[in-house]
Amino acid sequence: MAIKADKIWFDGKLVDWDEANVHVLTHTLHYGLGAFEGIRAYKTSDGRSAVFRLKEHTRRLFDSAKILGMEIPFTEEEINNAIIETLKANKLEEGYIRPLVFVGAGAMGVHPGTNPIRVAIATWPWGAYLGDDALLKGIRVKTSTFTRHHVNIMMTKAKACGNYVNSVLAKTEAVADGYDEAVLLDTEGYVAEGSGENIFIVRNGIIKTTPLTSILAGLTRNSVIELARDLGYTVVEERFTRDKLYIAEEAFFTGTAAELTPIREADRRTIGEGQAGPVARKLQEEFFKVVKGENPKYEHWLDYYTI
Repeated sequence: MAIKADKIWFDGKLVDWDEANVHVLTHTLHYGLGAFEGIRAYKTSDGRSAVFRLKEHTRRLFDSAKILGMEIPFTEEEINNAIIETLKANKLEEGYIRPLVFVGAGAMGVHPGTNPIRVAIATWPWGAYLGDDALLKGIRVKTSTFTRHHVNIMMTKAKACGNYVNSVLAKTEAVADGYDEAVLLDTEGYVAEGSGENIFIVRNGIIKTTPLTSILAGLTRNSVIELARDLGYTVVEERFTRDKLYIAEEAFFTGTAAELTPIREADRRTIGEGQAGPVARKLQEEFFKVVKGENPKYEHWLDYYTI
């Protein structure tokens, strides 16, 4: 649950949290055409704060909007500055950032017509997405009965609002069955991703992750691949089946919210030793050094600000 902050940036200006409202006939509320991002800011070791991969997230937001045929009425630079402005206004040294682009009220019906494109940016404190113990002990996952989107049914390279109905159904099913998260398969039966995370497995010292076919190009995924290769690991992007997940020595999710969360069990089968394995722990350690500004090699991934 989002913890209430003071301000939300809405269509070019900061407004009070409780005043950031829309009409019930807002087009996106009915038809799901919208784009969003999930971004994190971290307090760094030198006392400053930094947004992790801000420019890349904003670039993906604009790419998503373009794919969906939406023209954002601000520049990328304006959105980047607005994100920093909102963090400062809420006095957040670290936290979660949610930019949202949506179709406003006006014409109803499937075609959005000339309805205005609106933009909001909210920020709030947020800890471990899958629970405080998840980063250390790992989580339990269930293969979903819901299939991930086919590339020509939904625009899978867009972080589109409507795409996440699929995620909500999968996550709700998994939680109702006593699991922490869902793993979704693609339309050919190969492992795709989690409800809001990319997935990796480790076998014989080789790290594998699903290729960018029907899945979203996660920025944390990209960061972990680069980080792992720089650490000397072999990382292969190739499809793998559910039974490959079962016999993996390690498995983990990556994502802005999930960060790097180990998987200890899949469909009642223990993965590896049933806890975070050595590869996941090493990558976690190095990832958190990066976001806290402790590795100068990746300084270009950080946009610093001070409250």
